Amino acid sequence: MNPDNDIFDKELDVRGLVCPLPILRTKKSLSEMTHGQILKVIATDPGAMIDFQVFAEQTGHKLLSSSEITNEYLFYLKKK
Repeated sequence: MNPDNDIFDKELDVRGLVCPLPILRTKKSLSEMTHGQILKVIATDPGAMIDFQVFAEQTGHKLLSSSEITNEYLFYLKKK
């Protein structure tokens, strides 16, 4: 699956929230998904770029991509 084509199973909007809320909401959303599904997360917290990298490393979920578009951050995570 190619995240650039906007192929995902669930979308989570955490715009306006700051650490640790984006990660906590992401963790909850992933817990409701099945193995291999893709979660798209939209955030505005500048710290999210590092937070999501660390989150993926610590939890084993795969960070497929991360990007910034006009002060918004997009993440695609694949559930382990």
